[in-house]
Amino acid sequence: MGAGHGHRLHFHGHSPVHRAPAHVKLLVLLGFVLTVVATPREWYAAYAVFLVVLLGVIAVARVPYGYLAKRMVVEVPFVVFAVLMPFVATGPRTEVLGVSVSEAGLLAAWALLAKGTLGVLASLTLAATTEPTAVLAGLQRLRMPELLVQIMGFMIRYLDVVTSEMGRMMTSMRSRGCEPRSPRHWPALARSLGALFIRSYERGERVHLAMVSRGYTGRLPEAVRTTGESA
Repeated sequence: MGAGHGHRLHFHGHSPVHRAPAHVKLLVLLGFVLTVVATPREWYAAYAVFLVVLLGVIAVARVPYGYLAKRMVVEVPFVVFAVLMPFVATGPRTEVLGVSVSEAGLLAAWALLAKGTLGVLASLTLAATTEPTAVLAGLQRLRMPELLVQIMGFMIRYLDVVTSEMGRMMTSMRSRGCEPRSPRHWPALARSLGALFIRSYERGERVHLAMVSRGYTGRLPEAVRTTGESA
């Protein structure tokens, strides 16, 4: 159980953004995302202002732009979907670089890219400037149901454990001549993922039984919550 604790997104620093209370940053992030989503897609200048503000916050936090750019790969599926929208949408057509595309699809693709990119970049900025334990403490201060906070805490704690175990399984498969990326080996990969799910489920049961045997009744001890809040 000696794996990491889910700090891979965090960028250590001592900027004003890093020192700001986690619950305040969560509220600011929520307000920013809701504002971006509610902004009409035709207000191009507003999106430019949003981007400038966000880049300014990143600069104040002294988080390298490249550090965040590498982690925005999570947005790739949305980018692919947005690129396809002008070609599959119906309605009036226009030409872009000699290619006929849907005007409605083009506008929808722009809105998806703009809003999605701003939302992902803002979320990554929060993750880069806030420790996971501080995020959990902030959620507690915002009165999120304690059970949900506990579930998120255990997810952060054991995510690296599960991914490390999956990495060892992939290494073992490759050492036996099985390449997980090859379609003909996908059945073996599916069986391995199934076994990983069973192991993770059984580990969760063992952890729960161990907690119950130590007096867990659905609430974490006060000392644990205080430690999380002071992190």
